[in-house]
Amino acid sequence: MGGDKHDASYYGKCMIGGILACGLTHAAICPLDIIKCRMQVDPGTYKSIGDAFTKIKAQEGMGGFKLGFLPTLIGYSLQGFGKFGFYEMFKDVYAGIVGPEKAHEYRTIGFALSSASAEVIADVLLCPWEAVKVRIQTSKPGTFPTGTFEAISKIRADEGTNGLYKGLTPLWARQIPYTVMKFVAFERTVEAFYRYVFTKPKNEYAKSQQLSITFASGYIAGVLCALVSQPADTMVSKLNNMKSEGSNMDNMKKIYAQIGFSGLWRGLGARVIMVGTLTGLQWWIYDSFKSMMGLQTTGGAAPVAKK
Repeated sequence: MGGDKHDASYYGKCMIGGILACGLTHAAICPLDIIKCRMQVDPGTYKSIGDAFTKIKAQEGMGGFKLGFLPTLIGYSLQGFGKFGFYEMFKDVYAGIVGPEKAHEYRTIGFALSSASAEVIADVLLCPWEAVKVRIQTSKPGTFPTGTFEAISKIRADEGTNGLYKGLTPLWARQIPYTVMKFVAFERTVEAFYRYVFTKPKNEYAKSQQLSITFASGYIAGVLCALVSQPADTMVSKLNNMKSEGSNMDNMKKIYAQIGFSGLWRGLGARVIMVGTLTGLQWWIYDSFKSMMGLQTTGGAAPVAKK
């Protein structure tokens, strides 16, 4: 765990770091996210990243690439608050239950359990904003409000509050495997870098070097994240784009019947680029903020010595 004191101040700083890491990065790549969602929801119209960019620009102007910016910023800031802050808390809680030696020995399981637990909370915070974002970004121009709060009112009027949370189960299906991969792969990649490539004690490397390792590890983790969560991501986009009819399971069965297994993988190229860069930047922003606050960068701690 390093030399940082894990008290309320520490967790608070981690939560702020998470807000910055997720909120800023998701908002910054909003144009690519719009293209990805359009390709998933309407593959007959948008054949490729370049084709989608050209058509959106021709039909809606550059303003078409800003749709859903505010719910993206709000929703993913809230998600980052829960994802990173509660991850740090759950790591300490689970380590406290089993003790430091077993916590290190079974650290991969600890990373997985902690990140999964944190993501359950984070997705409850994200879900309504994700529903609004997807509907704004993927609705045909003129058929749905583009203002965030007008969109919320429209969804609630048409479908009730459930319309904002109908995507929670598929969101968990997308985000929990994604986040487990994101945190486990990151932690173990950082560890591998410090064990096999940068072999001096971690604190002997400059912060800039540590942050470069953070970014590289985050990018590698991000590519793996995109692969494990792509099918559920497509399902979330399709589900939030349609008006609810019956149960979520019925709606998901209808979507699968329409698009088939191969349809779940549409937009993967855009998503690999997006998520790899996004995850690398998130970890870099998160660790940069921690460093600014006088905390250590994440991962790569020395093994716990046996007594």
